[in-house]
Amino acid sequence: MTEAIELIVEGYARLGDRRALEDLRMHRRRLAVDLKAMTGFDCSGSIQQIEDEIAVVEAGLMSLPDIAADAGSEFPGASHSALLPLGK
Repeated sequence: MTEAIELIVEGYARLGDRRALEDLRMHRRRLAVDLKAMTGFDCSGSIQQIEDEIAVVEAGLMSLPDIAADAGSEFPGASHSALLPLGK
């Protein structure tokens, strides 16, 4: 499954879809919490796989450019203070 997640993450990263990657990470985190809460079953293998997938998603998120850095590129020569509302 990790190979499938790698392909999905690669696609989202190529599209620059930060929200989809964050949603994917949150879903995997909820799965990990649910599996860790289970009693009577050995879920350690599944938990490890989910944690590996979370690491792949986080690497995809890290590959995306920072949103704050991108804001300045839309306005060449503008400082970040120029983007603040008047009176600030």
